[in-house]
Formats: sequence, C-alpha cells, structure tokens
Amino acid sequence: MLPYKLISLITLFFFFTCSLLIPPSSSSSAVLSSITKDHETLLYTLSLYLNSPPQLTNLLLDLSASYSWMDCSNSSTHRSISCNSPLCSAIGSRACAKCFHSPNHDDCSTSPCVLSPLNSVTHKSSTGKAIVESIALPVTDGRNPGQLRGFSEFFLSCSKKSLLKGLTKGVAGLAGLGRSRFSLTTQVSTSFSSTRTFALCLSGSPSAPGVAFFGSAGPYYFLPEIDLSKTLRYTPLIPNPVHSDYYVNLTSIKVNGVTVQLNQNISAVNHQGFGGTKLSTITPYTTLQSNIYNAFTETFVNESAKLNLTVTNPVEPFKVCYNADEVLDTKVGPTVPTVDLVMDNHDVFWRIFGSNSMVRIARNDVDVWCLGFLDGGIKTETSIIIGGHQMENNLLQFDLEQEKLGFSSSVLAYSTSCSNFNFTTSGNLS
Repeated sequence: MLPYKLISLITLFFFFTCSLLIPPSSSSSAVLSSITKDHETLLYTLSLYLNSPPQLTNLLLDLSASYSWMDCSNSSTHRSISCNSPLCSAIGSRACAKCFHSPNHDDCSTSPCVLSPLNSVTHKSSTGKAIVESIALPVTDGRNPGQLRGFSEFFLSCSKKSLLKGLTKGVAGLAGLGRSRFSLTTQVSTSFSSTRTFALCLSGSPSAPGVAFFGSAGPYYFLPEIDLSKTLRYTPLIPNPVHSDYYVNLTSIKVNGVTVQLNQNISAVNHQGFGGTKLSTITPYTTLQSNIYNAFTETFVNESAKLNLTVTNPVEPFKVCYNADEVLDTKVGPTVPTVDLVMDNHDVFWRIFGSNSMVRIARNDVDVWCLGFLDGGIKTETSIIIGGHQMENNLLQFDLEQEKLGFSSSVLAYSTSCSNFNFTTSGNLS
C-alpha cells in the first residue's frame, strides 16, 4: 500500500493536471477534506484549497469557532470587505459599529471591516480585516475524492502571524465549523445548494488521515466497502444562547451498565450559556466538572475491580491507571468497563469502548493504560466537554437542518476505522 504522503502528492498532481475546477452549478454537491492529527499538540488539521489558482492549505479544525481565519501574508487574491457591506453588518464588527447605525457615514465605504479572530488553544485574540477568498474542495460520491469544486466568496478573517503561536506546525490559520451562518460548513452548504449536514471521522493514526464530509447525509464508505452512515443513532442538538458550540442532551452516564450517581443536572444550559455537554476538537480528552469526574471515576474503578484490574500509580495528566500487562486487548481496544453516554432517550446511548476510554502510556519503566478523562475543576463553564480522543474512530454527523447529531459509537466494531477512507482519486466523478 502506498504511503499516505505519496498518495497525497499523486492526488494533487491529478487535481492540477487532469481535472477542471467544477463550477458551483454542478449537480454534485458533496465535498470532502482530509483530517490529520498532530501527535505533539493532539490537535486536528483540515486540508482545503484556498486562493486562485487553488493552493493546498492546512487549517486547525475547530468544531466550535463561528468563522475561519488565516494569516493572509501569503495570499494576494483575497478581497477586503468594507464597513458598509451587508456581510460586515451581519457579523457585527465592533470597529464598524458606527456604520451600522449611520450607513451614510463618510468613512463607511472605505474603512475595512475589522474582526477579532481568536486562537482557541491559547485563548489569545488579534485583529484582522474581514475578507472573501476563493475556496475549493474535492467532490465525493462517498467513496473517493474527485475533481475540485469551488466558489469565490468564502468569508473569513485575516489575522496577525503571531496568532498562529500555539497551533499545530504548518497550519495557516483556523477552520471554524461552529453553529454559525459564517462557519465553513454553512458557507459550503449555501454556496453549493447542498444539505446543511456534515460528518467527521477523526483518525488517531500517525500515518493515515481521517475525513470530513460536507453537504452530505451519506453514504460514507470506508474500506472494505462499509457504509458507516447506516450505523448512526441520533440525538437532538440543543441550543446554547451564547456559544456556537454543539451541545447534546446528555442525561446520564453508565459504566458497565451501572448508572453513575450524580447530584446535578448534566444536560442543563442556563441563560448565560453555562453548563451542559458539548463536543470539542480542541480539547484532547473528555473533561468533566469535578463532582461529575469524582463520581464517574469511583464507579469506573469499582467496575474495573470486578474484572480483576487493580489501580496502579497514576501518570499525569491522568489519575486512574492500570498495568498494561493486566489488561487484555480486543479489536475495540483494551478490555475495561464500557462507558455509555446516555442521551435524551435511555435507548439512545454513545458507547465508549476501551480504544476511546483508555490511553496507553509506555515510556522508561512505565507501561500502563490510563483512563482518558480529565478533572476540569469545580468551576467550569461547561459541565462535560467530549474531547478528541473520545471522538476518534467514531463517525459523527451534524445535521443542522433537523438539529440532530448522528453517532456511530466505535467503528472498530464494524471492522473498519476512520483511517480507512479511500483517498485514491476516483475517475468516475469527471
């Protein structure tokens, strides 16, 4: 099998020598992007094509950000937006506030629309002008990538180069996939007149990427010819009055079928946006408010003891670890108690097997499996943040039209993985 980097070069060569850019009027509407994990930062990178002619660009994948931003120092094809433009008014630039109330102000047509892009890892912000740029993504039939398809009015923000500090090396900015009319997902769906649905399948592999599908409710085929769209269960996406994150109605947690005894409502989100359960690609491991974490880990340890597993010395940042030689391995990971995230209906639960609940740490004289959930502290803005490690090798479909989340649980149970999408370019999409 060819190495992924070589496949990527071959695919790029095909795009620029054998394909024409498909215009937005094409009947094909589903597009895709590869997703790679950086094992130093534990963050995910989305690959797409920006500028004209299209140039492969890597952006940090942020499931929560309401819009995208990039360092524009290497871009010469973007067009700036003025303060009196409808786009600037819609996003609410503070720098242009006077123009929204007085559109005939002398400076409004010449003053650039300025935004404050945020580095969601370091939580630092910058200032940058709002722009529109050309974007392109490969069309897909659910099995392979095909020809590039693009549009020229992709809205995003420029940023200072210093805002890239703390992000994965090689990224040019951030791809915002949040619940917003300015997110990458919404703009792609609107411009291509496709369904407002996207899906993520994150790979934890250091050598093979995962994949994102935009504008498609399926099929999503993974080798060997498995359509993972047929494995999905659904739960409502619940609104947050303040944030553009994706929240789910998580009502309880079970460990090996035993309900974790909690003294608080883990699904409630108040009018200030606090509480609830959200998904985050920026948070490496699922993080729980202290009271929830303590009750969860106590139940997990008790259920592990029934499997003859004994807690050993912890390894930071984890607090519950087991000697690796005591833990059996299966196709869905180490044999430890299953964790069920029970949604609005007790029959609808996201099952987390050992591959997603545990983290292997083998260094020096230490070889342990640690429970990959973290204590977020007593005072947390969100009760539970489902992190990247728990999402890996799980297909997640975000249906923004019906406001629901589809989830597969571990696709390893179906004898495939998120790294098994076939990125070999298809010839039947020309």
